[in-house]
Amino acid sequence: MMQTVLALFLVVACVHAVSWPQGKYTLVKPNSGCPPGWAEGWRHQDNEDSDNKNALSSGHHFSGSFGRNTRTNYCSKIKEEKVTDWTTWKIVQWPKGTYCILRKGGKCPKGFANGHVHWDDEDSNNENAFGGTLPDGEYGRNTLIQYCCRTDGSSNTPIELPTSKPFYLVRKSSACQRVKGMNVRGEYIKTDDEDKDNKNSWSGNYPSIATGRNIIVYYCYYS
Repeated sequence: MMQTVLALFLVVACVHAVSWPQGKYTLVKPNSGCPPGWAEGWRHQDNEDSDNKNALSSGHHFSGSFGRNTRTNYCSKIKEEKVTDWTTWKIVQWPKGTYCILRKGGKCPKGFANGHVHWDDEDSNNENAFGGTLPDGEYGRNTLIQYCCRTDGSSNTPIELPTSKPFYLVRKSSACQRVKGMNVRGEYIKTDDEDKDNKNSWSGNYPSIATGRNIIVYYCYYS
């Protein structure tokens, strides 16, 4: 009898476990690491040399290196296997809400729309570099990153995502999307971009950013 009860308990626990949605996509890596089995990568941006004003939020949780230049680390889910919610027998999709992720695999998951941000990095003696697996984009002397954003639900209505490890989403509106069972705080990365003839740009359904000659991208950290 005890074994039967234990088996039922384990089945219920597995049934209610929340999995990452199906498809390919990228998240910014927190200092606690990537989800198991995800691919990792990094982008080094050579920022403005003269009177550099790079900045990021106090007490941030980003994995990378942030001084006069910016190295951001990434976690990418690159397996296309279908993820099933065994309580409903439906494929696990990203829930409705107001938030962004980073695009991977040439298209956005169902429910998202595509946008991008282009950083005009330092022109003089440019030392941009990258390695590993990155979100869709362009990684030459300048940086362009593709995003997937949605606004089909209220940011105040908690969505269900895995809660076993901290993670980042990219903010879409003035408020962070709430996630069931997780605390959230806003964080940001500001890059001091090329001063001369700056060509920063943004288009489509892009995240919440401060635009201009320097770009600030706003993130939501869940723990």
